[in-house]
Amino acid sequence: MPASGLFVTIEGIEGAGKTTQARLLAAALAAAGRDVVATREPGGGDELAGEFRRILKTPSYWRAMNLAEIYLYAAARAHHLETVVLPALAAGKLVLCDRYLDSTRAYQGHGRGRPLSLIEDLHKLPPLDRRPDRTILLDVPPVEGLTRASGRGAADQPGYDDEDVAFFDRVRRGFLAVAAAEPDRVRVVDASGDVAATHAAVVAALRDLVPGIVPAALD
Repeated sequence: MPASGLFVTIEGIEGAGKTTQARLLAAALAAAGRDVVATREPGGGDELAGEFRRILKTPSYWRAMNLAEIYLYAAARAHHLETVVLPALAAGKLVLCDRYLDSTRAYQGHGRGRPLSLIEDLHKLPPLDRRPDRTILLDVPPVEGLTRASGRGAADQPGYDDEDVAFFDRVRRGFLAVAAAEPDRVRVVDASGDVAATHAAVVAALRDLVPGIVPAALD
């Protein structure tokens, strides 16, 4: 385990259950004795982070963007790293982040068709070059995920409330492509089952980095 802390991210398409699984995982990690900082992208941290999220969620803004969307996500991420993630890691804490670089790869790159080369080049620069120690990819078929998401309103990833199944199929394939390319970092968890089964699989995917972790009690 890195001496500077542990950086864990949770990824997935709409309706994969990231919010629920992040909450349960944070509880399990705390019970295992880890000092957990739970955050999200975009919008984790201070007032400026909230402004980034507001802009990225405003349809009249994101519909007018092309490459600017990539740069705006990169700016929001750099601010998040500088103000939340890196200080917490330096203090030896475990940072649990709902979405990170892989969402940009999957949504902007594979989904929107923005140049993946630009995304990768930007994320070679500090502080964007910080990679998670472990990423949990919650995988569900797009139709199932969108059916779940329709029951709770707007999409959890800003700017994607009105996209169709084909878009999310591209996004899912993008996530799975990243997982195939980086199997040591990314663990794919089948999230099509119930909450308890998914949570148990998420915990198992972290046990090598957090010995002794056990599933949290469900509400």
